[in-house]
Amino acid sequence: MRTSDGRRRSLSRLARGVGRITDTLKSPFGFLFPGNHAEELVAEHIIREHHRGRSLNDILSDSYVKNHITDDKVNRVLERQDVIHAIGEDVIAAIRGPGP
Repeated sequence: MRTSDGRRRSLSRLARGVGRITDTLKSPFGFLFPGNHAEELVAEHIIREHHRGRSLNDILSDSYVKNHITDDKVNRVLERQDVIHAIGEDVIAAIRGPGP
């Protein structure tokens, strides 16, 4: 007969296995496109903060960015099309000035 502690351990193992199965079912081809969840979160942070009016240098010096990814990965994030597009639109809008 299992003790409650043994039952907890087996339930924990079962939950981890089920978690992996559901992740696979959600994205069955995710292994083909290796991505980093931390990079995704930092990219979203950069875009959000830049839209709020902060400069890119200020955003990159945030502890949030520094604690989530390395400097090499920051460069990869800055090469992402969504980040380039978002920052580029803001720069162009600033250059054009207020609309008519």
